[in-house]
Order: sequence, then C-alpha cells, then structure tokens
Amino acid sequence: MAFQVALNFEDGVTRVIDVDEDEKVTDAAFRQKINLPMDCRDGVCGTCKCKCEEGAYELEFYMDEAMTDEEAEERFVLACQMTVESDCIISVPVSSQVCKTGAQTVAGSVQSIDALSDTSYNLTVKLHKPMGFLPGQYVNISVPGTDAHRSYSFSSRPGAEEATFLIRNLQGGVMSSYLEAGSTGDEVKLTGPMGAFYLRSLERPQLWLAGGTGLAPFLSMLETLAEQGTEQAITLYYAVTNAADLVELARVQELAEKIGTVRVITILASEDEDHERKGFVTDHVTAEELNGGNVDVYLCGPPPMVEAVRQHFKSLGTEPANFYFEKFTPNDAIEVAA
Repeated sequence: MAFQVALNFEDGVTRVIDVDEDEKVTDAAFRQKINLPMDCRDGVCGTCKCKCEEGAYELEFYMDEAMTDEEAEERFVLACQMTVESDCIISVPVSSQVCKTGAQTVAGSVQSIDALSDTSYNLTVKLHKPMGFLPGQYVNISVPGTDAHRSYSFSSRPGAEEATFLIRNLQGGVMSSYLEAGSTGDEVKLTGPMGAFYLRSLERPQLWLAGGTGLAPFLSMLETLAEQGTEQAITLYYAVTNAADLVELARVQELAEKIGTVRVITILASEDEDHERKGFVTDHVTAEELNGGNVDVYLCGPPPMVEAVRQHFKSLGTEPANFYFEKFTPNDAIEVAA
C-alpha cells in the first residue's frame, strides 16, 4: 500500500511523492529523485528535521540531540526515521533547489474552452500524466502561441485526469485573448503545483470567502470534501459584481448538497440588479459566524477584498483561529499568505 505525501518546500514549490508502507520518507523521496537534507540516516544528527502538518505517522529511533520530546509533541519529525500511516503534508525547511528538485512540469492538451459569462472562462486540460497537488493550490500554465504563462488555481480535484481552471476574462489579456480564439488539442504545459493556500484538516467550523473567479480553489476543495466527507459546518460566501458572474453556481450547490454541511451565500455588488444580498462580503459576515474565534477562514479574491476583510475582523473584535488567503491581481499574478 502506498500513501501520497506532499512535500512543501519553503520557496512555495510542492512535490507529491508516493511512500510505500514501512518505507522511510527520505528513502521514498530519494527514489523519486528528491534529495531531502540528511546526513546520518540513523536519527542522530537532526539534519532531516521537518514538520508534519497533516496526517498520521510513526517515528523510529532518534536521539534527544537530534530532536527533543517537545519538538516531537509539536509534530516535528526526522524524515529518515519517519514512516507514514496515511496521506501526509510535510513542511521542508529548505528550498526545492537545495533538494535538487523544483516545480514539476506536466504536458497536456486543451480539451475544451467554455465561455461561462462575459467575465469568465472554464479551461479543461487533458493531462498526459497525473499531477499531484493539494486542493487550493495553483500552477503556471503556458499560453499557446506565446512565450508567456499565467498562474491559475485548480478548480478540479487532485487525481483527476482532466484539470479544470476558472479564468477571469481580462480585455486584452494574454490568456484571455488565447481563450477567445483557442482550439481543442492545443498543447499546454503546467508547472507546479505551488502555493500555501490549500485545504487543511477540518477541525473546526469553516468560513470560506470567494471573490469572482476566486471561487476556483474552493471548487477543488469542495470536490475533495465530496469524496472524503466532513462533519464540520462550512459557510461559503460567493461575491461577484453582477448576477451573470455567478458562474459554476449549480456545480457549487450540487457539491454542497452532496457534502451536506455546506451553506452557500451569494452576494452582488451591483446596484442595478435585484438580489437577496447586495454590497460586499464585509456587509454580511457577522460576529456570530466567527464563532468567538473558533473558525478557520479561507479567502481568495482581489487585494482590496483581503484587506477589507482583515479590517472587518478587527472591527468585530474577533480574530479567527486561522486565516488563509490568496490574493490575485489583474495581470493574473498570485500572492499567497497564511
């Protein structure tokens, strides 16, 4: 039996490797041409010390000089003495280049291009080989016919043969211009995955805030939870300008119904349309939804939305247990923080 282990390097690159039952993480990484830092291989030097953010594991022998009991309680691990008992996420405190690896590049072909509205497209890419990622992460996609690439979050679940992306239509944008005239069968390259914006274990109620095409990573998260299930309550705010911008809403509602614990709330900013809720996310998120701070907040949207939500939390006098956000700018660049 093999488990999927995501190695998150400090430069933002993620590599997902297969780790066999009873196989040491360092051995599995080396087998897949990733040289995790190590020296002794015997639990003595501490060179391979990492932190397991998610998942179950066992540690064999190690000396106190290599890792203290306090560090072990905080889920620090020695990769040379670590075997995994489930899928795991491990933070590696060096860059991917130090480990003689980097972002993976996977080729694919355009399966379909669908204009969902005047403001957004759905791009479906048939991958030539599987690409591991964590739900919420992004990749750089090459733009056919150019030397350019643009960064987009997956809207599909990890492991799917077809990767999907929800892309904002930017007038004159390199990717938008391609999507307007692109053809199925065009070859693209996906480089990644990257980013610290990904779904963690659900240990408390969730508040998810999506602005426009910032819905994409939440679609990937919902697809994942639809398979895995969860008992935690999730409130998803989906905020756009006009009703026509509420793309993929039927898909969101279908996934929410399948999961069973998801409440979907839509908001329109435009004053020219009728809708149950108007304005901005900050006009509607209440102190009660912050649950006295016992809530994880995920936000994907433009920088002004991120800053407005930060200030809103301060005005409510409550800070969430965790606040993970990804903010994107009109040139499709992505900035991530947690």
